[in-house]
Amino acid sequence: QVQLVESGGGLVQAGGSLRLSCAASGFTFSRYTMAWFRQAPGKEREFVAAISWNLGSTLYVDSVKGRFTISRDNGKNTLSLEMNSLSPEDTAVYYCAAGVRFTTATRRADYWGQGTQVTVSS
Repeated sequence: QVQLVESGGGLVQAGGSLRLSCAASGFTFSRYTMAWFRQAPGKEREFVAAISWNLGSTLYVDSVKGRFTISRDNGKNTLSLEMNSLSPEDTAVYYCAAGVRFTTATRRADYWGQGTQVTVSS
């Protein structure tokens, strides 16, 4: 059974930081591109960041560049998202995702987690 379990969400004041984690199991984690997506109330799901399995290439949506950092630990089958300088616009449910191709990671995934809520107050 493939599982992606997010954790680390919560309530934080604007300007603060949070670290999200994703624990993966049931597939060969080290051979998959991993990504984070988010969805705010009334809005479509949005790509946030991705990291490749082979050379550690990363990709970020413009709105989080310089504030968020995606990383992975293939030995522990975990994915992380360090979020700094948070603003209310970052409020959303954040989803962990796994996909075969880095080139399509911004819009496609094979496996999805259930999500974790991040709320940023002003």
